[in-house]
Amino acid sequence: MVETIEWTPSGVVMIDQTRLPLHEEYVTCRNYEEVATAIRDMIIRGAPAIGVAAAMGVAIGVQYAAEDGLDAQMETICDTLAKTRPTAVNLFWAIDRMKRLYATLRGQPIAAIRERLISEAKLVREEDIAINRAIGKHGAPLVPDGKTVLTHCNAGALATAGYGTALGVIRAAIETGKKIDVFADETRPFLQGARLTVWELQQDKIPTTLITDNMAGHFMKSGRIGCVVVGADRIAATGDVANKVGTYSVAVLAKENGVPFYVAAPISTLDLTLTSGDQIPIEERSAAEVTHVFGNLVAPEGTAVKNPAFDVTPFRYVTGIITENGVAHAPYEESLKRLAGK
Repeated sequence: MVETIEWTPSGVVMIDQTRLPLHEEYVTCRNYEEVATAIRDMIIRGAPAIGVAAAMGVAIGVQYAAEDGLDAQMETICDTLAKTRPTAVNLFWAIDRMKRLYATLRGQPIAAIRERLISEAKLVREEDIAINRAIGKHGAPLVPDGKTVLTHCNAGALATAGYGTALGVIRAAIETGKKIDVFADETRPFLQGARLTVWELQQDKIPTTLITDNMAGHFMKSGRIGCVVVGADRIAATGDVANKVGTYSVAVLAKENGVPFYVAAPISTLDLTLTSGDQIPIEERSAAEVTHVFGNLVAPEGTAVKNPAFDVTPFRYVTGIITENGVAHAPYEESLKRLAGK
């Protein structure tokens, strides 16, 4: 399975997801600014993977920070990383985790502080892989045998530290002996489904078929799709789910056609402070992602563009939310709080 991100003596090494599927290349981030750039430019993407990258970004930032004025430098490091992408709550969860640890280390020798932050960043990565496997274990029984699973965007090993959330459920179902295949939405405009999900599943020899986003309804109506499984970037206390734009449309189509719609995400993706999905900040990305494909202009010059990176699926379209602690069902205000131990 692909190594999405790891800590090395040379720096934070991550696969360059902007180069897939044609080129499997890795970049080494040697300071926190380079980690921030990698997150902002989607060299690394996917909420859990962004969280791991943020934790490692804090660690590498402090590794090269001066001892004098360390508190101020820590704030600068964390602020820089926090400003990269606004929607994925795992980014802020990881930064806050590193901040809390740092607060307990004040007064210790700087070498000890650096060592503990590096260890914590590595632990975030290891925990993420274990969490994804637990999500897969809880989700596998929900996948119908002998059917096709539809997924949108990429919520696999590439979007996490390894194994994946939505694709982790698919992997786990196959590991139990179920005979399933996958339909992957291409996921315009950044084509995470076409470029990443198909590539990743091909590495594991999981039967995968690529479809355009506007074909999902056709195949759900045909009866071929047994369930939909997607990831998430932030989930409100109500069970409203922010995920890659186009997810809402898939969820509505699934409900219309009686197809179960599942969201697979770690507890760290929950934002129980939000009482509605309308409160989730939605990132607006460059118009060039819509007007150009692989650098080629596909729309008239000067075309007005809106490019929200995410949309919010209301809880009423969500059959269940699969976490490492179990599966939440409506009413989500109660089930999510219980699974989160709140």
